[in-house]
Amino acid sequence: MADLLLTLQDTPVTDVLRQWRWAYPLVNAAHLVGIALLFGAIAPLDLRLLGLWPTLPLAPLARVLVPVAGSGLALALLTGPVLFLADPRRYGPLGLFQFKLALISLAVFHVFWVHQSRAWTTGLTGQTALAVRLRWAGLISLTLWFSVLLCGRLIAYV
Repeated sequence: MADLLLTLQDTPVTDVLRQWRWAYPLVNAAHLVGIALLFGAIAPLDLRLLGLWPTLPLAPLARVLVPVAGSGLALALLTGPVLFLADPRRYGPLGLFQFKLALISLAVFHVFWVHQSRAWTTGLTGQTALAVRLRWAGLISLTLWFSVLLCGRLIAYV
């Protein structure tokens, strides 16, 4: 693992991040925009799933917010590895960084599980069972993404 991190430390991307004064701040800003789009869209959608704004129809809200969240996730997933390359020997061994990656994996899996598969609604009888599953989906999603956000911020202080 140490050899891989050492190799990553000496890539052309790493050189650009170190030598061009604006590279890291621009990539970091793009990462923050991605996170803002992701969490800014996920939070209201999950809060709606949890029961807030019950008169607001879920389908039109999801039609607007899911693509925004997806765009934010894509931007964050593209810029995150570039930020990692700024100092892979520091970030790679950090338990908090590894935990963040695990949480991201879980959160992305949860997104696909809820949005792409119907497995989580099979066998439901009645609106109450569906409402309970939707609330759980919202709670899990909000918890995972907030935890990812928290871990990302804490990495700066560890």
